[in-house]
Amino acid sequence: MRLLVILYRLLPLAVAFRRDFRRWLIAGSPARRTAADHERRAARLVATLARLGPTFVKMAQLFAGRADLLAPVYARALSTLTDQVPMVPVAEVERILLAEYGAPPDDLFERFDRVPLAAASLGQVHRARLDGEEVVVKVLRPGVEALVEADVRASLWIVGIVERWWPNPHVIGTRVVIEEFARRVTEEMDFRREAAHAVAIGANFADTAGVWIPRVVTPMVRQRALVLEYCPGRRVDRLDEWVRDGRIRPERLVRDVMELYAKMMLVHGLFHADPHPGNMHVSADRRIILLDFGMVVRVPLELRRQLVAAIFAAIRRDSDALADSFHALGLVATGADPAVIRRLAATLLGVAWERNTTRERVELLADEVLTELFDWPIVLPSNLVYFARTAALIEGLGTHYDAHFNALAFASPIALSLRGRIMASLYPDGDQPTVDPARVLGAALGAVARILRRTAQDLVVTVRDAVAQAALPSAGALGVPPAGDGTNGPNVSGHITGE
Repeated sequence: MRLLVILYRLLPLAVAFRRDFRRWLIAGSPARRTAADHERRAARLVATLARLGPTFVKMAQLFAGRADLLAPVYARALSTLTDQVPMVPVAEVERILLAEYGAPPDDLFERFDRVPLAAASLGQVHRARLDGEEVVVKVLRPGVEALVEADVRASLWIVGIVERWWPNPHVIGTRVVIEEFARRVTEEMDFRREAAHAVAIGANFADTAGVWIPRVVTPMVRQRALVLEYCPGRRVDRLDEWVRDGRIRPERLVRDVMELYAKMMLVHGLFHADPHPGNMHVSADRRIILLDFGMVVRVPLELRRQLVAAIFAAIRRDSDALADSFHALGLVATGADPAVIRRLAATLLGVAWERNTTRERVELLADEVLTELFDWPIVLPSNLVYFARTAALIEGLGTHYDAHFNALAFASPIALSLRGRIMASLYPDGDQPTVDPARVLGAALGAVARILRRTAQDLVVTVRDAVAQAALPSAGALGVPPAGDGTNGPNVSGHITGE
């Protein structure tokens, strides 16, 4: 029954998308769509996914970061999807707590707030008091496991049919995203895993005064319920009042966030992979608070080395070496034309090191890059998506407080201060590459924000105004087909559960 509901909602949109592309048609010419048509369709897609429920909202949030699969207009629309779910009735919450702990909340806690602090698609959070300490109680939504399982199974069945009929990198990439989502969301629904992640990251930052990781109340860890230390603060994107009164210096905040993620990604190899502003707060004493450890990614040593190799190539402006790194990182689909990959690498390097940022030049670069991305047989590994999402957070946070924010300028001193720890973690046996680490790492973090970001959503975001005005071609399967003859216009505070 759930499969039929999903098909009923999505089939009209799928047919409309297919109608836009000559390559997907059995007969006839592609439909001509204007930019306004695609804006309306994107809004309709968002409304449809919202009606389908929490699984599709969370999945859409992941697709919003895939510029290789989505055209800018659709990626922007999906990025607006947020959890708008009713709160779980307190009687249901009490039943879950009784099942998990063997006692009602009034027997477990000195105080338990019946009104939730936050409600999201997978869970709900309540404040409470335990042994004299303020805590939060996170409870899994009743029935969400069965719903997510049914939705994922239906989605994989549908995309499997599509892949058999129209195998191409975009469809394959869609399947990979859904499979990765299925794995991650299963982990998110087991709060024992979240507790383990929080403990591990907390241990990594135990000696860092400016970072606050909620302490897990270990005896209260269960599969569907979790108790953590309450960490009051404000979201990183809602600090304007503190900035005005001088309590927060934006440049210091951005630098601290960049250093935090540099350590997680390149030193620890274990990082918080859901870095939207709701999951990152700032306390009254200016500590950065990380919340919700349901989605945490472990970056293997070899992958970190490959990323650094790609950064080396980018810094040297060596497009052939960068293309080789794309292959090593698993970015390139089997059978891809090497010339296309080399051309794309050269284009991306040109964008990354571009000094002329006039509007006309940005429009030209946007056209060039988006055209390359449309032809690029890309299969973006999930770990690189999470790197790009983090770069997007840092870039967005910086530009929120400073329209002229320059990630490279901020990254260089951070990398210099961390270069010893980064190289030691990448090459624990001392077998470091024969390069000057100060030169390389002085630009490494900036390169992550400039290069990896360009291969994913943030390239499109950076030039979105130019794209909108020029009505450029799309970058993916849900994209905007090539323009027609011009007749019809161009074608184109507190804790939250972190969903």
